[in-house]
Amino acid sequence: MNKVSVVVYGADVVCASCVNAPTSKNTYDWLQPLLQRKYPDIQFEFTYIDIEHDTENLSDHDQQYIEQIQDEELFYPLVTMNDEYVADGYIQLKDIKRFMKARFPEAVQED
Repeated sequence: MNKVSVVVYGADVVCASCVNAPTSKNTYDWLQPLLQRKYPDIQFEFTYIDIEHDTENLSDHDQQYIEQIQDEELFYPLVTMNDEYVADGYIQLKDIKRFMKARFPEAVQED
């Protein structure tokens, strides 16, 4: 069975550039049932990292994403899967599906 580590980097405050977008926590809560329902043959592990508070004991990889968000090179929420960038800012299903289709074509069932 394929395993996918999903990380959502976010903050309590909605991103200033993401007016009317869901909060980072809402995005995290939305992704879990969605991915598990859409890709039942994949085992997902979900992690939420608060970029303002959960900054201790993170990997260099996580720190780099947080620095890019703080430098406004990327927006939050930021979603990675298996440490690869998937989408940032206003997260949409098409971004997730594009990533999954490219990495796990055998697990993707057409709608």
